[in-house]
Amino acid sequence: MKNLKMKSARAAKDLSQQELADLCGVTRQTINAIEKGDYNPTIRLCISICKALDKTLDDLFWDN
Repeated sequence: MKNLKMKSARAAKDLSQQELADLCGVTRQTINAIEKGDYNPTIRLCISICKALDKTLDDLFWDN
C-alpha cells in the first residue's frame, strides 16, 4: 500500500526524495520504494524518517 502520509509530510517540508534520503542515510530509490509501497522499512529507518519530517510513527506508518 502506498505511503501517501509520508509523501505528503515530505512535500509539506518542501523536501525532495533525494533530500529526505540524504537526511536518513539511504538512497532516493529507498524513499521512492517506501512511498510507492514496494519496500517495508526497518523500524530504525522509520524512526529516522519520522525525525527528519517532525512526525511520529503513528503519523506516518499506522493505518487508521
